[in-house]
Amino acid sequence: MALDLQVRDLSWGPRPDRRIIEAISFDVPAGSTTVIVGPNGAGKSTLLRSIYRQNRPTTGKVLVGGRNIWRLSMRDVSRLIAAVLQEVAPDFSFTVREVVAMGRIPYCRGLFAHGRANEQIIEKALADFRLIEFANRSFSRLSGGEKQRALLARAIVQEPQLLILDEPTNHLDIRHQLEIIEMLKRLNLTVLITLHDLNLAASLADQVLVMRQGRICAIGPPLATLTAQTIRSAFDVEAHIDHHPRTGKPRLSFDLSP
Repeated sequence: MALDLQVRDLSWGPRPDRRIIEAISFDVPAGSTTVIVGPNGAGKSTLLRSIYRQNRPTTGKVLVGGRNIWRLSMRDVSRLIAAVLQEVAPDFSFTVREVVAMGRIPYCRGLFAHGRANEQIIEKALADFRLIEFANRSFSRLSGGEKQRALLARAIVQEPQLLILDEPTNHLDIRHQLEIIEMLKRLNLTVLITLHDLNLAASLADQVLVMRQGRICAIGPPLATLTAQTIRSAFDVEAHIDHHPRTGKPRLSFDLSP
């Protein structure tokens, strides 16, 4: 069952006189998808780190299903939240199947999951992410896109209520980007995701959160937030907007501001 996310007055910085994010508050309803967009350095990844408990906030709190994540054990948090990060994954000396199986650790005593129920969850994720043919291959031998799919599969087998994704389509070709977006739409999860591609953001999001200089400058449905004025303010570019003929979602192209 998906749970809602509430972020309240969240701030973080490496020292008291330098805040990277400042006074961030927003809600993500249960089962919905919020996409965070903004220029490089806006604080998108920093915000995610404070939500999935890598950075303890300077101020504010993060609630998942009404529970403050900083008052829970790491095992309990791992059963609520799964994260796929932007950083390049290390070259694990494990097979793809073993890497995916690591997502079951919050439910097991050892490093790898055992038992029929766990195996069924792992096999389904391998199939859903088209990894069956790579299952017994070393993770280190995969391409960048294949590694990303394996890490996404690992997050899904964790069975979280909140899925956090930092630029998950970075290493994927167009077809695999679209496949990932379609798969995310089908998940019965609350999803918080950062994307650079505003057209992908528009196609996926129930809600778009636009950041600039560590603060929220717009939040709401794609049609309300991905406007020429907001994009000019956040990205310093001119946006030309029409609508996708099938979905009606915003479709954007860009020019440098004069």
